[in-house]
Amino acid sequence: MRCKAAGSPVAHEALRRIAVLYAVEAEIRGRPDVECRAARRLHSLPIINDLKPWFEPQLPRLPQRSGLAEAIRYTLARWAALCRFPDDGRIGLDTNTIEPAIRPITLGRKYHLFARSERGAEWWATISTLITTAKPNDAEPQAWMTDALQCLTVGHPTNRIDELLPWNRPPCPN
Repeated sequence: MRCKAAGSPVAHEALRRIAVLYAVEAEIRGRPDVECRAARRLHSLPIINDLKPWFEPQLPRLPQRSGLAEAIRYTLARWAALCRFPDDGRIGLDTNTIEPAIRPITLGRKYHLFARSERGAEWWATISTLITTAKPNDAEPQAWMTDALQCLTVGHPTNRIDELLPWNRPPCPN
């Protein structure tokens, strides 16, 4: 919420609350997922639970085109995604840790116009995303993708495809 309104009482209070969330993250950084989840539920979840009911009445009181109002609207529009991190020790509070991993894909977009079609570009984006997702989840991308595809070919239900994601990787029945 870096904006001209940062000196306002609303911005100051929002930043104070968000700073507490980052303080919790600083304390648990590098710990096992189970410990992160427990600490987040104990310390971060009450802050998250209080933040939305505090944001909502602030929004109508702000100039609607202000940077602060835009930041609050942005946060509220993504509220469900924000609320996932206390329940999963692997999910970060922000994208700062994953951005270096996806930067090559983002920078390479103009070089990947060889796809020749929109559908080809969508497939390329999907495969790149899967490979990039495997790495931070300690799954060797080719082995994980081979395993997941083998599971699908032997009848793994497509409505349970999330079970094949790198962090849920089950042993594949052959």
